[in-house]
Amino acid sequence: MANGSFKNLVDLYQKSVERFAGNPIYGTRTPNGRWEYISYRDFGEDVEAFRGGLHSLGVKEGDRVAVISNNRPEWAVGAYATYSLGACYVPMYEKQNPADWEYIVRDCGAKVLIAANTAIAEAVRAFAGKVDSLEHVIDLSTDESDATSFKALLAVGRDNPTKAIDPDPSSLCGFIYTSGTTGNPKGVRLSHGNIISNVNAVMQGFEMGQTDRSLSFLPWAHSFGQTCELHCGLSVGASAAICDDVTKLVGYLSEVKPTLLFSVPRIFNRIYDGLNKKMADAPPARQKIFKAAMANANRRRTLTQRGTSSLVVEIKHKIFDKIVFSKVRDRLGGRLKYAFSGGAAISREVAEFIDNVGITVYEGYGLSE
Repeated sequence: MANGSFKNLVDLYQKSVERFAGNPIYGTRTPNGRWEYISYRDFGEDVEAFRGGLHSLGVKEGDRVAVISNNRPEWAVGAYATYSLGACYVPMYEKQNPADWEYIVRDCGAKVLIAANTAIAEAVRAFAGKVDSLEHVIDLSTDESDATSFKALLAVGRDNPTKAIDPDPSSLCGFIYTSGTTGNPKGVRLSHGNIISNVNAVMQGFEMGQTDRSLSFLPWAHSFGQTCELHCGLSVGASAAICDDVTKLVGYLSEVKPTLLFSVPRIFNRIYDGLNKKMADAPPARQKIFKAAMANANRRRTLTQRGTSSLVVEIKHKIFDKIVFSKVRDRLGGRLKYAFSGGAAISREVAEFIDNVGITVYEGYGLSE
């Protein structure tokens, strides 16, 4: 791996923020349709400040900091601030049943909870009196005038800096709870070593770097999205545009122009079905060219799997790639190199289609149970 192996998640964060300070890290979409990115330097400053803020609330080594939020820069800030205090980060989903929130907060013994908005914060405060461990609820949506807000804690932390600790790889960094389909959710205890061993292994076997960008919508509250997109991306200086509405994901591809897409089969199915529908409405001549391009790509894959090649097939592929497949890639932003599918098995037909158009498909999984 180009930047060596990491000892723990704090080591990963510190080295990456120093090495990639000027790089963009997280992008969010403004109301006028622009994507604005913060830098690794800005991210690092927020982590340092929020660590001080959490410390001012009494968070110490071994404590639990829970979060109920979709992916956003503050989610990542909270995670790395928590890790660097030696505490455990416990993520939950915004659309989760409030009864599950209460169960998880009680089960993990959370001292602090970070809420995405005031509605969630109020829902948590409604049961907080019944959870002895929970002392503070932080609202991400309110301004600095609210002493319980994320922004207020950043200000406190800037005035009261707290040194990061260097956790042992065997120390716990967080819990990821299962969906609860077989009863109450079950917390999986994850150590720094658990996550870092995966990050180091992925980086040894997969080329990802500073110029790579993902369009982030897979929840970081799940082990696949968190490990492969959040931690691995940070480790190499990559960036992530955070999708605010999954129904707009395909449309956002042309705006963000990602090189990486961590997704689930239904998104790839949507792309596949959309293109097939478009081709069904195309003139017969265009349909014929498209079918010929696909047939040649299938033939090329078969030859490659057998360890052989064909000059005619390769020449045809170059022509079809220019007049057919490049147009498909342009609809996906024009830079997409790798597609990672997780959550369920992707159909062979869809996976081969994506591979045919010049995007390498990988299947990934995050095993929680």
